[in-house]
Amino acid sequence: MTSQAFATDLGVRVPAITTDQMREVDRVAIEELGPNLYQMMENAGRNLAITVLETLGAAWSETPITVLSGTGGNGGGGICAARHLANRGADVTVVLTDPAGLTPVPSEQLAVYRATAGKVAEPSALDALRPRLIVDAIIGYSLHGPPRGVARRMIDWIGTKSVPVISLDVPSGIDATTGESFGSQVQASVTLTLALPKTGLDAETSGDLWLADLGIPAEVYRRVGIDVPRGLFGDRFRVPLRPFGV
Repeated sequence: MTSQAFATDLGVRVPAITTDQMREVDRVAIEELGPNLYQMMENAGRNLAITVLETLGAAWSETPITVLSGTGGNGGGGICAARHLANRGADVTVVLTDPAGLTPVPSEQLAVYRATAGKVAEPSALDALRPRLIVDAIIGYSLHGPPRGVARRMIDWIGTKSVPVISLDVPSGIDATTGESFGSQVQASVTLTLALPKTGLDAETSGDLWLADLGIPAEVYRRVGIDVPRGLFGDRFRVPLRPFGV
């Protein structure tokens, strides 16, 4: 099932977009107007860290957190969140699908993260980890077909854990446009989607849905042909969402 629109807790209608539309939003922002990828990744990571802290409540500093990160922008957002958590003294471990395959900006995020007290573990060490919260930053909206290799193993490992799972943008293994699952998918407790919600997001797989501000200016959306309400976030940087009309 797909959704064409969502609503904030204040009743503001928010359009849902497809993968192709989000890819074009990213392109126009990065190549024409800004913000650049590093700025958007920082905004995503900071909002994700805040979501983790609020989900854990007062126990955040004593809770083992595992962040599972892919090689692209979604993974970079997860690594950025891990750095913000580690800087605050959280017990956080990052596990990467392919450290050697990181794209440039996520690679820079990892270099900064390594300067904190946060830990990095190999995928082979997954079964030795005992997280009490998992951050899913494995794939994001760029899914093409069934997850494979280490990414699939991570997704399947998440399914064996009875702990809260926070997915970044979309639960890994879910097609961001259609909501289709390819057999191996994350069941999220909370999903923090970025910029605008994706048409494939569904409460059954996404859990509680939040929208994070990436700092994208209105002109980017205008050039892409997406009508975004003025002042969507008001005085906040994240807003809760529900399907429009519900």
